[in-house]
Amino acid sequence: MRPDDRKYLKSHEWVKVDGDVAYVGITDYAVSHLSDLVFLDLPDVGTDLMANEPFGEIESVKAVSDLYCPVTAEVLEQNEELLGDLGILGKDPFEKGWMLKVRLQKPNELNDLLDAAGYEKAIQEDESH
Repeated sequence: MRPDDRKYLKSHEWVKVDGDVAYVGITDYAVSHLSDLVFLDLPDVGTDLMANEPFGEIESVKAVSDLYCPVTAEVLEQNEELLGDLGILGKDPFEKGWMLKVRLQKPNELNDLLDAAGYEKAIQEDESH
């Protein structure tokens, strides 16, 4: 089971909220399906992000995938450690593997996201198709 202290998108991104600040990353499921990560492109500090819109890309030896922002927010920080070592995503995608620290602009959007159980169900439905 994924951590239940955050919300999820069906596209495998998560957001963990702390007051009006949140952390955004991708799930272990996404990491395992991408495998062999080679590049991560994240937006600059100060960039405004829109909910459900791409904010960057992650590249593996197999494919390039868009990363979608779960919430409308302003980028406060990039995870510099992660940019230097994508292997962190394979080891700890939910804590050390966060990608962006953001300031929420529309906190009510969190109500539209999946909880951990809903995300698990979405994965199971994807795998059965």
